[in-house]
Amino acid sequence: FLETAAYFCMKPKMGEKEVSPHSFFSIWHEFSSDFKDFWKKENKLILQERVKEAEEVCRQKKGKSLYNIRPKHDSGIVSKNL
Repeated sequence: FLETAAYFCMKPKMGEKEVSPHSFFSIWHEFSSDFKDFWKKENKLILQERVKEAEEVCRQKKGKSLYNIRPKHDSGIVSKNL
């Protein structure tokens, strides 16, 4: 624990000799809860952007026909007889 606290440059509070786990984890809890909130908001924004992109792709594909209609050519037996 002390190595981890030293890695994050935690210093003991006034009147304490070492960093207490309570002070370290209270700060860590605030950081992790803020990070989780921002993560959820960012994921929600990314999801909304992807939904908009998918809807736009669907609109573009619906605008285009999925099949081509070719004009009828007079090359059959009936057209030769007429």
